[in-house]
Amino acid sequence: MVNVPRLVIAAPASGHGKTTVATGLLAAFAARGVRVAGFKVGPDYIDPGYHTLAAGRPGRNLDPVMVGEELVGPLFAHGAAGADLAVVEGVMGLYDGRVGAGDFGSTAHVAALLDAPVLLVVDASAQARSVAALVHGFRSFGSAATGAVRIAGVLLNRVGSDRHEQLLRDACAEVGTPVLGVLRRHAVIAAPSRHLGLVPAVERRAEALESVAALASLITESVDLDGVLAVARSAPPLVARAWEPPTVEVAGPRPVVAIAGGPAFSFGYAETTELLRAAGAEVAVVDPLHDEQLPDGTAALVVGGGFPEVYAEQLTANAPLRAEVARLAATGAPIAAECAGLLWLSRSLDGAPMCGVLDAEAVMTDRLTLGYRDAVALSDSVLAPTGTRVTGHEFHRTTVTPRSGTAPAWAWRDAAPEGFVSGGVHASYLHLHWAGTPSLARNLVAACR
Repeated sequence: MVNVPRLVIAAPASGHGKTTVATGLLAAFAARGVRVAGFKVGPDYIDPGYHTLAAGRPGRNLDPVMVGEELVGPLFAHGAAGADLAVVEGVMGLYDGRVGAGDFGSTAHVAALLDAPVLLVVDASAQARSVAALVHGFRSFGSAATGAVRIAGVLLNRVGSDRHEQLLRDACAEVGTPVLGVLRRHAVIAAPSRHLGLVPAVERRAEALESVAALASLITESVDLDGVLAVARSAPPLVARAWEPPTVEVAGPRPVVAIAGGPAFSFGYAETTELLRAAGAEVAVVDPLHDEQLPDGTAALVVGGGFPEVYAEQLTANAPLRAEVARLAATGAPIAAECAGLLWLSRSLDGAPMCGVLDAEAVMTDRLTLGYRDAVALSDSVLAPTGTRVTGHEFHRTTVTPRSGTAPAWAWRDAAPEGFVSGGVHASYLHLHWAGTPSLARNLVAACR
């Protein structure tokens, strides 16, 4: 049973201010001495980075598509352990789920699974009384109409004046929805963005900390924090047992698994490290922008997503580490790479030399590839045997063209085989949440021996 007060920050669509509000609430309550935990619905890696700065503990993801409905409650309980308040930032619009699957994987779906009240953030910059129709529609549609989702209040964003605010408040009162906060148009604290969304906090830590502090002040001044806390406390006890990574007893020294980190490789889930440690590994972080050697005793390497295209020149300049990675791969050691990791293991990225582990060339394109993928393993690898089924997420603007044949990693419907399996290397565009398939960590650590 989980008794952590909790609420979900949702919106009618992307761009209404969910990240501003969720991060600001976490920071504002933390400044009050409240122990807070931040979560993000879906496969997003960037927003949890800002949640981490605001809360002082890892931001985590809740994605029923990637891990299954049955794990959302346990993963929440795991991440919220010891917290006085949990804030869950939604994804896109409240009812936007996996394409073709209704609201499965949506913010509404996760709110229902957590039995958590919803605070609806509305960009009210171009409307007045019509906001009542919008709020009423969201309260009377889908899972809200059945009572599975409860919209407990509204936060009005980008409000122009006192008169505008009063019109909006009156409209929300018409449909019986409390207004718990009002942000003015000029009170915008923007984070820089680029081709895949916001710039990750790890790439601008000093500025990001300043932004988070400013958000805390803004939210404290503009939001009824006591009202928000009362809403969060209205959430009933959640029947869930905290997730724990399955533990493997290891005889002898624990193999060192290096995980790429730093600004170029900032996409990852906290549970990946926890699963590797539970599987018997000692985990060490390597920053490919600055570290010229792998951690002492490295027996395996995990390289997640990020923005190597932004740091291609610096990655190329770190020739000693690139050579070490190539030597590690040549020994047959386990190497698991996702998306950005795939690019770094290739021969080049937009002509800039990379590690050369894979005989392939990577280039940036204008086309965004995005979506969930139900995949099956086509080749035995250090992660999974042939036939293993997983659900992952693809999100990139690059292509990788092999120059020589290697075994493919995955296949999914209506697509050519994808990724590379060669020796101990498994490299693919597919992002996976390893908590959904914990055997991945066990297999990789076992391959070290």
